[in-house]
Amino acid sequence: MSRRIFSKLALASLTLALVPFAAQAVATIDQAAPAFTGKGADGRTISLGDYKGKTVVLEWTNHDCPFVKKHYESGNIPQLQKDAAAKGVVWLQVISSAPGEQGQVDGPTAIKINGYRDSKPAGTVLDADGTIGKLYGAKTTPHLFIINPEGKLVYKGGIDSIPSTNPADIAKADNYVSSALAALASGKKVAHPSTQPYGCSVKYAS
Repeated sequence: MSRRIFSKLALASLTLALVPFAAQAVATIDQAAPAFTGKGADGRTISLGDYKGKTVVLEWTNHDCPFVKKHYESGNIPQLQKDAAAKGVVWLQVISSAPGEQGQVDGPTAIKINGYRDSKPAGTVLDADGTIGKLYGAKTTPHLFIINPEGKLVYKGGIDSIPSTNPADIAKADNYVSSALAALASGKKVAHPSTQPYGCSVKYAS
C-alpha cells in the first residue's frame, strides 16, 4: 500500500471516528436536552436534572458583548427573566468565555454584574472550559435554548428577529423567546423552533 493511499484511509477513518462525537455536540429540537452539571456563580452546583418537570431557558451571555448590552441595558432580558420566573420558568445564564477571553468572570463578579443590570436569573452557570457550551452548540451571545417540562429541547436560536445592536429595534422585532414560552404555557407547539442566533461569538478557549 502506498503512503498516499494509507494517508487517505487514515484520514477517512479519523473522520468516521469523529462523526459520533460531532453528532452529540449540538442539541437537537424535539430530542432530550443534553444533561449537564456546572458550578453556579454563587458556589452551588447547578444541574439540569434538578429542574425536571419545569420549563428551562438557557441563555448564553457575555456582559461585554454589545449585542448582550443591547438587551440588558434596555431592560429587555431582565424583564423576560422576571416574566418567566413569575410563570414558574427557570432561567439560567451560562457563561462559556474562557479565561483571558472577553466576558470571562468569576462568580462574585457575575453576581455583581447581574445586580447593576437588574438581572434576576434563577442561576448563573460558570462554564469556563466550554463543556456545556459545546454540548449545546452555543455559538453566540446571546444564544437561547428552551427545554420543556418533559426535558425536550423545543427552541434554540436568537432572542428575536432583528440582528442588531440598536435598542430601538427591540420593539420592532419578533421576540422568539417570549413567543416560544407563551406557546408552551398554552400547550401549543412552538411556531419557530429553530432560528438563526446572532451576537458575538462565544469566546471558547482556542
